[in-house]
Amino acid sequence: MRLVFTSMADSLRIRFDKARYREDAIEKAADFYDCNKSDAAAQACEDVVEIVRAAETVLEREDLTLQQRREIAEEFSTRVTEFDVELTVERE
Repeated sequence: MRLVFTSMADSLRIRFDKARYREDAIEKAADFYDCNKSDAAAQACEDVVEIVRAAETVLEREDLTLQQRREIAEEFSTRVTEFDVELTVERE
């Protein structure tokens, strides 16, 4: 897989001194995107917004059952992003 990057920042500085997980996460992103750490961090930031919006759109589909929505929400939920599905009943 080859990704092409546009509009990337010239540099990015992230402190790792008290948060080793940050460096691990950025290294995983660099491996995933097959690029340097700065480009990977920028690309991941752009992607996460689009991925969350897409997940919300899927969860709002009316053709899915409540159970399907809950399963999808659970799959998309991460350590820092959680999707929640509620049932709302309205009477006319």
